[in-house]
Amino acid sequence: MKKAIIEVDNLSWRREQKTLLHNVNWTVNKGEHWAILGLNGSGKTTLLNMINGYLWPTTGTVSVFEEQFGTIDLRELRKSIGWVSSSLQERLSAGDKAQSVVMSGKFASIGLYDEPTKEDEEYAIELMGQLRCSHLIDRRYQTCSQGEKQKLLIARALMASPKLLILDEPCNGLDFISREQLLSSIERLAQRPDAPTLIYVTHHTEEIVPIFGHCLLMRRGEVFQTGKTKEVLTESTLTEFFETGISVHWHNDRAILTWTGHEQYQELD
Repeated sequence: MKKAIIEVDNLSWRREQKTLLHNVNWTVNKGEHWAILGLNGSGKTTLLNMINGYLWPTTGTVSVFEEQFGTIDLRELRKSIGWVSSSLQERLSAGDKAQSVVMSGKFASIGLYDEPTKEDEEYAIELMGQLRCSHLIDRRYQTCSQGEKQKLLIARALMASPKLLILDEPCNGLDFISREQLLSSIERLAQRPDAPTLIYVTHHTEEIVPIFGHCLLMRRGEVFQTGKTKEVLTESTLTEFFETGISVHWHNDRAILTWTGHEQYQELD
């Protein structure tokens, strides 16, 4: 029997008379890496907050590592979950050295308030090497590029050896080269024997690299479809999902979309 890393059952969340998540069902099994695709406002971040226990469902249940929320200490659970978001960049101290930013992940703190050990520093430097950003050692965080900062945030999340790593739109704001470098680092991470389960959140299909073998489509707070990535990212499904004409071209096992909805406007001219 497969071990469930995440299990969401009939999950709904309402706030101020508005339903932001509605009857969400989703299971992530051990050994699977998932992409979550949806436009802004589709409920992706709300769902992530539920999985981290920062929001509590109005109805339904959430289990992570086969532990149902309401029966466990969520503070302890979060120690096994890494969450990388570009919004975290703004909260980190600009003057900290790169390896200090990485080491702070062990303590889940903004900045270092506990004295790291020699082993902590060695592990931080090892992680930076795995993500190919060793050249940033002793660099001030504020001098790093957006892509370099994202790599440091991933290394920071790995510092606590999480069993689940959520990458929340990590390529947001990156140029083409920086994006591809970061995606390559994520692919190498997923191939490690001790790799955590990865959840990659985006609204760009071209960022869904082959290691993300499963995909969840979210629209207006509901699950539109789930399944194997190549079976979900089809022209017919995405045309219905985006409610406009979509053409899909696969290149290096990544789905490149072209909008064909302009034909509808041409017909009106």
